[in-house]
Amino acid sequence: MNVHVLDESPTVRTTLKILLADDHALLRRGLKEFLQDFLVEDGRTPQITETGSAHQAIEQIRAAAWDLVILDLNLPDMPGLEVLRILKSVQPGLPVLVVSIYSEEHYATRAVRAGALGYLTKETGPEELRAAVSRILQGGSYIPSLQIDQPHQDALSTRAPLCADRLPAGLSDREIEVLQWIAQGRRLTEIAEHLNLSIKTVSTYRSRLLIKLGMKTTAELIRYALDQQLV
Repeated sequence: MNVHVLDESPTVRTTLKILLADDHALLRRGLKEFLQDFLVEDGRTPQITETGSAHQAIEQIRAAAWDLVILDLNLPDMPGLEVLRILKSVQPGLPVLVVSIYSEEHYATRAVRAGALGYLTKETGPEELRAAVSRILQGGSYIPSLQIDQPHQDALSTRAPLCADRLPAGLSDREIEVLQWIAQGRRLTEIAEHLNLSIKTVSTYRSRLLIKLGMKTTAELIRYALDQQLV
């Protein structure tokens, strides 16, 4: 996929531009109302845009500068970590808070490595969400389980000590993404197209997954992904 880096020259904005990317309209609406209430209370003027599509989120990031993106990892048209990487390649300094159904144990470190400044699950209470948004808007990071309090650049420079990869079999980020697509019933040709890889490469990832997980069939991979709540 060809990626065009947006010119991030400083601009004067009187509002906070926030993008909510989540495929559940009701959840987006609740988040929007909550953010508007507490940001106005803090003396800020939020301008919040909603989308339920990964591709639309990418287009929004290519079109303008944003103060914050709140990103779900379970968008229907692209794996969340891949979306995050693309967003950060378009706007390297983009502040992203991931709010996901996936547990921090499985995804927080991966999200940080892909460029997120914060990670919360959808079970998070409103006060913690407020704390996370406030800290990220101030240039910090917010991932409670990893206790990351320094700015994102410091977090990236010390990736290794954050925590060990807790996913069984030490699967790589790309292998996890391929597994997610397989678990959705996608064909190898579809996965290759979405991830901008050759079919041969995707097939190799599938073979590695089978070997690492001690499995023999695609059905077993799908069952494993469901058990691990990866989809």
